Amino acid sequence: MKSQMASPGFTDVSAALVAVVNTKFPEVGDLLLRRIVLQLKRAYKRNDKPLLLAAVKFLAHLVNQQVAHEIISWNCSLFCWKTLLMTVLRWLFVFLLSVVHYFRIFHLKASMHFWGILHEGEIDKHVQFLIEGLFAIRKAKFQGYPAVRPELDPVEQEDQLTHEISLQDEIDPEITLDIFKQDPPFLENEKRYEELKKTILGEESEDEEGSDAGLGDEEEDESDEEDEEQMTETNLINLRRTIYQIIMSSVDFEEAGHKLLKIKLEPGQEMELCIMLLECCSQERTYLRYYGLLGQRFCMINKVHQENFDKCFVQQYSMSHRLETNKLRNVAKIFAHLFGTDALPWHVLAYICLTEEDTSSRIFIKILFQELSEHVGIRGLNERLSDPMMQDSFESILPRDNLKNTRFAINFFTSIGLGGITENLSI
Repeated sequence: MKSQMASPGFTDVSAALVAVVNTKFPEVGDLLLRRIVLQLKRAYKRNDKPLLLAAVKFLAHLVNQQVAHEIISWNCSLFCWKTLLMTVLRWLFVFLLSVVHYFRIFHLKASMHFWGILHEGEIDKHVQFLIEGLFAIRKAKFQGYPAVRPELDPVEQEDQLTHEISLQDEIDPEITLDIFKQDPPFLENEKRYEELKKTILGEESEDEEGSDAGLGDEEEDESDEEDEEQMTETNLINLRRTIYQIIMSSVDFEEAGHKLLKIKLEPGQEMELCIMLLECCSQERTYLRYYGLLGQRFCMINKVHQENFDKCFVQQYSMSHRLETNKLRNVAKIFAHLFGTDALPWHVLAYICLTEEDTSSRIFIKILFQELSEHVGIRGLNERLSDPMMQDSFESILPRDNLKNTRFAINFFTSIGLGGITENLSI
């Protein structure tokens, strides 16, 4: 019941599982059905809409699987027709769409009653839309609303045990079964359980086990390799989850940096830290300086992180034309912060090629250099780009090899308000 409540979209799967269990343990199916009805009543009294709709849907699919008798369908329908409350009517619509077989049998009387409700005109607009939508689905012969999907019908009709229950019945939830009690004949009951489990699940013959012994070693080796790969992927997912939780829950960058440094990273996992930092930054609505300070801290502490951010810059620049505008702005601003604080060496800018043919994302370059001018000033930015020792790295940004490329660079920086850094080119 808890798993169905957590994932109402898989209610039909849960009902199919209950149908299989009910054939072997009808007491379990009966107890589950009683508790669902009690949960439905409790949710209705408390006006708990999510719990009410989940219970109604579960009950409807149990009727489809013939675990519950159709009498519960009549009870639900009659109860809903006596009241025109919004919550109760939505409950009825969910129930009727789920119990398609019942609604097809009962649709004439239901249709007449619904038409009467519509003609009276004393209902809310939203209720009217729900009724009209129900008629549209009925007109389409319930396409997209199968009673039981073929793959979720594992029980033969003659094997299924159906329980009769009504909303008016006094139901005993048998809460005492939830309390642990000592079982003196535990070993005997355990043996009986093992025999019953073998009966239900089946038991492979010894001959089949012997014939497959030769292939056992190879399958074990393959399974070991698959297990190792799955473990590696699981560890990687857990690592990313931990990094994300620390980044999003920390008060400031110092606390986040302190906690992240405590994580024991295996060789090669340092890149995950940089990737998750950029990913979290790109998901924000507006750029937060918190991410830039955190990235700066890691670049200053360990050169490995600096090299990883270098690789990330190349990767982000190459795919910047695919990013949304908001993500593009945040990523450009965090790298501008790292360059402006010298956390990243400026020779990384050599990856940018500013020509009319090769420029993949001019918006990224525009935001990057505008943020750099705010960090170091237009004069400081001009001095950096004019440094004789770094000219090899800046040839692709301020090209001098071709008059056409030079003119394009001058026009580009002038159009974004940074024409001052192209004075040397103009000369």
